[in-house]
Amino acid sequence: MLRIALATLRTRWVSFAGTFAALALGAALIAALGQVLATTSGSPDRGPQRYAAAPVVVVPDDRLTVPTWQGGSSAPLAEPRGVPAELAARLPGAVVDRAFPAQLAGGPPAVGRPWAAARTAPPRLLPGRAPASAREVAVTGGARVGDRVSVVTASGAGAYTVVGVTSPGPEATVFFSDAQAARLSPRVTALALWKPAAEVEAVVGGKARVLAGQGRALADPSRAADENARDNANTIVGIAAGFAGFIAVFVVSSTFAFAVGQRRREFALLRTIGATVPQVRRMVYGEALLVAVTASAAGALLGPFGARPILDWLAGLGMAPGWLVPSVSRVPSWIAFGTGVVVALLGVAVSARRAGRVPAAEALRESSVEQGAMTPGRWVAGLAILATALVSMTVTAVGDPSAATGNKSYMPVLMLLIAAVGMLAPVVVRPVPRLLTWPVERLRGAGGTVVAAGAAASARQTAATAAPVLVTVGLAASLLGAAAMSDAARTVLEAQPVRADYVVIPTGSAGLDRQLVQRLRAVPGADVTTTTPTSVYTLEGRTALIRRPAEAVDPEALLRSIDVPVVAGSLAGLRDDTIAVSRTWELNVGQSVTMWRADGSETSLTVTAVLGDRSAADSYVTPAHAFSALPSRAYVKLRPGATPEQVGAALRQATRGHNADALTKAAWERQIGTRRASASRLGLLVVLCIMLAYTSIALVNTLLMAASDREAERGSLRLLGATRAQVLRYVMGEALLVVAVGTVLAALATALSLFGLWTALVQLTGPIAGTLPWVTMPWGTVVAVTAGCALLAVLAAVVPALSSKGLRSPAT
Repeated sequence: MLRIALATLRTRWVSFAGTFAALALGAALIAALGQVLATTSGSPDRGPQRYAAAPVVVVPDDRLTVPTWQGGSSAPLAEPRGVPAELAARLPGAVVDRAFPAQLAGGPPAVGRPWAAARTAPPRLLPGRAPASAREVAVTGGARVGDRVSVVTASGAGAYTVVGVTSPGPEATVFFSDAQAARLSPRVTALALWKPAAEVEAVVGGKARVLAGQGRALADPSRAADENARDNANTIVGIAAGFAGFIAVFVVSSTFAFAVGQRRREFALLRTIGATVPQVRRMVYGEALLVAVTASAAGALLGPFGARPILDWLAGLGMAPGWLVPSVSRVPSWIAFGTGVVVALLGVAVSARRAGRVPAAEALRESSVEQGAMTPGRWVAGLAILATALVSMTVTAVGDPSAATGNKSYMPVLMLLIAAVGMLAPVVVRPVPRLLTWPVERLRGAGGTVVAAGAAASARQTAATAAPVLVTVGLAASLLGAAAMSDAARTVLEAQPVRADYVVIPTGSAGLDRQLVQRLRAVPGADVTTTTPTSVYTLEGRTALIRRPAEAVDPEALLRSIDVPVVAGSLAGLRDDTIAVSRTWELNVGQSVTMWRADGSETSLTVTAVLGDRSAADSYVTPAHAFSALPSRAYVKLRPGATPEQVGAALRQATRGHNADALTKAAWERQIGTRRASASRLGLLVVLCIMLAYTSIALVNTLLMAASDREAERGSLRLLGATRAQVLRYVMGEALLVVAVGTVLAALATALSLFGLWTALVQLTGPIAGTLPWVTMPWGTVVAVTAGCALLAVLAAVVPALSSKGLRSPAT
C-alpha cells in the first residue's frame, strides 16, 4: 500500500497541495513563534545603561524581607529607602546620584538628576555648558540653549534657563546643578564609584547593595519596562502559538477530509479489486505521513527565519524590547516538526476510518453524489464539544463572573465553539445555501438554483471549504468583540462609583505635584479629593509576603466624590491605625493584623470596613501611609451654587503648566475607555494578523483543491448552452456562497461566545448599553476581514477556472 500511496501522491498532487501548504505553513509558524518565545524568555538581560561608565554602583536595598518559619520571604518596596547619607562621606570620590521626577511643562516624561551624575553614562554637550546655578538646567531634548522653560517636579513647577543640550542617553533627563538637585530630592538613589568592588563592599558593610558588572543593570530605570515588554511579548506570542496549534488541527483535519472525500471513486475501485479495510486505511495514513514529514520538515527549517521579522514588528509596536537578539536554539524547530506530523496523523484519523469502512458497491453508488455527511461519530464529537463550551460559559457566568474579563476565560471557550460549529457545519450546509440563494432564484435564469444545488449536493465538501472562512471571520469577530466588551465592562466598573463632576489626571509618568494639589484645593465652588497609590504588605499563612495595592485618601472627602460599597463596618472609622479592605483579604471588622507599610516599617492596623465587590480600590488607608508618593488622581465635586463652566475654567487655569488635564467625568470615562481598548486591541490585532495569514492561505488552497473536481460540471454546463461568462459567474457565485456559509457559521459561533460573555459581564455592570455585543463590536474590522475572504475566494476560484477544460467551447 505504500507503493500505491506514492503513486497516488504523484498523480493527485493537486489534491494534496493544500494539505502540504497548510502543514508547512503551520510548522513554519510554530517554529517562528517558538523561536520568539525562546528569545524573549531565554535571552540575556540588556547591559547596564544608566551606570554604564561606572564600574561599581552602590544602591539601597529596596526589598522588604520578613522572617518566616521557612527562612524568609521578600517583596520589592513601594517606597524607596535611599542610600544612607553617611556612606557618601565614607566613600571619597563617589558620585552622588539623585533620580527624581522632573519633566518640562508639556514635554515628554523625563527624570531629574544632578550634573555630576552625568559621568555614569557620559552624554556629550552639543551646544552650551553644564548647569552651575540653581535656576539653570541642561536637557536631552525638548528645548534649546537660552530658552526659559518650566520644569515640573514633585514640589511644583519652577522656571529655569536652559544652558546646555546633551546627546540622547538611556533616558530623557533634565540635569540640575548638584546643589539644586539635593534641594529638590534629598534622597540619594545611588553612589557611583571607580574603585574595586571588594574595597567598596568592605566599607558599605551590608548597609546597601554593591553592584558590579552585569549587576549594574539592576539599577536601570528601564529594567521594569524591559521585563514588562518581555512579558507582553511572551503573552502575545504564547496566545498566537496556542491559536496556531488550534487552527492547524482544525484546518488540516478539514483539508484531509476534503482530500479524502475527493477520491471516493478510487477507494471504491480499490475495494472492488479486493483491498481490505485495513489496507485502505494504511494507504491513507501512509499518504498523510509522507506529506506530513516533507511539509513539516520544510516548515521547521524555514520557520526560524521568521523570528527576526516578528520580533522587529513587535518592537516597532512597543510590545517587545528592541534590543533582543533571536535565539539560535533548534528546539522550536524540532517541536514544530513533531507537531506537524502529529497534527497530520490526528487530522487524517477520522477520514481514514471513513474511507476504509465504505463497501465497494455503496462507494461506487455514492461517488457522484455525496450522502451521509454527518456520521454518528461526528454528531457525538460536535455535540460533546458544544456542550463543553456551553457548560464552561455557564459555570463562569454563575460561579465567577469577574473571571470573564480575562483572556484566559473566554479564549478557550471561543476555540471550543468554533470547533463545535465546524464539526456540525454539514447540518446547516444544505438549508443555508438555499436560504442565501433564495432571492437569486426568484430572478430569471438558473444561476441561483445551480449554485445552491451544487453546495447542497456536496455538504461535506462545502463545509470543508467554508472551514477557513469560519476560523478567519470567527476569530476576528469573537476575539475583537469579546475584548471590546471586556474593556467596556472594566471602564464601566471604574467609572460607575465616581460621583465627581471633574477628574484631574497627570499627563506624564509622575503624579500630581504638590503645588498643583494646593491650587486645585483653592478653586472656589469645588471640593477636591485626591487618591494616592501606595502599598501594604501582609504575611499570608506565615510563609508568603504579599504586596497589596492601597489608596491613601481622606475618608470624609472620599465619600463626597466616590460611591464606596461597604458591606461591613464604616469608612468613618478610617484613621492612621485602621484600614478598609476588600473581601479578598478574608478579614473581619475589628480584626487587627500585623502589616508592613510602603517604606518597610512594621505596624498593626485594625480593619474598620470591608469593601464590596465593586470597590474602586482593594484597600484604603490614610495619607500618613503614602510617604513621598504623589497623588495619581484628583476628583472634583461641585458645591451647591457653583456652575460647571466657572469651575471648569478655574481647573484648566490651575493645571496649566503642571502636566495635568482637567476632564469632565464623561470625557475622562471616554479617555480611559479609549486607552484600554487601544492597548488590548493592539495585542489582539498582532495575534490576528499572524493567524489570518495562515487561514487565508488555507482558504486559497482548499478552493484550489476543489477546482479540479468541478471541471466536469462546468463542461456539462457548456454543453447545455451556458456561455463562458455565465460559467464564470457560476464559479464566482459558488465561491461567494462558500464565504457566506462560513460567515454564517462564524456569526453563529460569535453570537454564542459573546452572549455567554455578556451574561457574565451584565452581573458585574448591569445592563449597560456600552457593554452590548452589537454596540462594542468593531464592525469595520469584521467587515474588512469578511471582504478579504470574499476577494481571496473569488480569485482562488476564478483563476483556475479560466485555464480549465470546462470553459472551452462545447465542440472541444
